[in-house]
Amino acid sequence: MFNFFTELPYSIQALIACLFTWAITSLGSAVVFLFKKVNKTLLDALLGFAAGVMIAATFFSLLAPAIEMADKLNMLTWLVVSLGFLAGGLLLFFGDKLFDYITKKREKTQNSTKRIIMLISSITLHNIPEGMAIGVAFGSIFYGIEGATTSAALMLAIGIGIQNFPEGSAVSLPLRREGFSRLKSFVYGSLSGIVEPIAAVIGAILVLKVQFLLPILLAFAGGAMIYVVIQELIPESQANKKKNLMALFTILGFVIMMIFDVALG
Repeated sequence: MFNFFTELPYSIQALIACLFTWAITSLGSAVVFLFKKVNKTLLDALLGFAAGVMIAATFFSLLAPAIEMADKLNMLTWLVVSLGFLAGGLLLFFGDKLFDYITKKREKTQNSTKRIIMLISSITLHNIPEGMAIGVAFGSIFYGIEGATTSAALMLAIGIGIQNFPEGSAVSLPLRREGFSRLKSFVYGSLSGIVEPIAAVIGAILVLKVQFLLPILLAFAGGAMIYVVIQELIPESQANKKKNLMALFTILGFVIMMIFDVALG
């Protein structure tokens, strides 16, 4: 099965991987059919674990290959990778600022409606660079650079998928509390992740068609990932009363991703 998967075009591999992450988002949304709320410690542990996976993936699967590829293309490596990394973080930063501005302009909107819009929009926005990161990771395998492997790309997808579970429930459960039916809450929660497979295919195609974009896009995806980790995942997991335990889950996630990338890559 794995051999069959690796023989597929890289864009199709990225699509399949992100269909998996979308399925995890949908699975998270489906808890609305079972529970009124999900154990917060469990969700925080998953977020902490995903943060560790994504930090390791940012270096081993994105930044290190970006540096190597920029060297091979005789680029000014430190500048190209730095600008790409900053651009990824700034995209989400300004996206958050734009969203804050839009919501402030709607002060007269009902609080419940604003919360719904904020939930769906913010999670959907952050899913775009996550999907692109997976697409770029799979597309970069084509060039045979160190760190760019199928196992590393799959582990990246798994890490993003893990943190998509609480994101799905973070949309569907509040919608249910606001009076939406269980089915509508599930559908809206699930749809918040539909952009990931689309962004993944776009990222993979860009890398495969325009080689000089590879180090830029790898670094860009890394910057976006680190922004999500710092701004969302770690603060949310550390809000738990057992924050020391949550920190250990983050380290565990990093170690597991590092093992997959270094030992099995």
